[in-house]
Amino acid sequence: MLRRLGLLAGLVLLVSLGAQAQGAGDKIELSGGYSYMRFGSSPSTSMNGWDLNGQYKFSDWLGAVADFSGNYGSGASVHTFMFGPQVSWPARVSPFAHVLFGGSHFSEPGASDSAFSAAIGAGIDAKLTDRVSWRIIEGDYIPTRFFGSTQNNVRAVTAVVFRF
Repeated sequence: MLRRLGLLAGLVLLVSLGAQAQGAGDKIELSGGYSYMRFGSSPSTSMNGWDLNGQYKFSDWLGAVADFSGNYGSGASVHTFMFGPQVSWPARVSPFAHVLFGGSHFSEPGASDSAFSAAIGAGIDAKLTDRVSWRIIEGDYIPTRFFGSTQNNVRAVTAVVFRF
């Protein structure tokens, strides 16, 4: 249920951002790409998946981000949906940092749990054209608390970024 709600919220956000993109003047960024998560269970598990991200830029350096991801491995999955501020240095090679808050959902055969989650991270985008960049790397620390125990997770993302 929580996963469907997060996916629905993401879809609504992306559609509304796309509708606002006409005439927005490079205020909208949408990205999608590969995600690797080291899930801090006992034992730790490597998970591969996807990451979708939308950002509305209030200025050249400050934006609001919506981040959605799904990671899968060893019969388990972790989905996250988080929101928060992001600061970036406007340049051809643009470093950024963000703090995001939201929820996450873990599932494996016979068990599932949902929890609050956060992401503290940073990355680097490299401009390829006026409208397209490559997110060379994004690294996030994502603590979660499923089934009463804390997991210290790390995630690495590489993606294509489109500006509208």
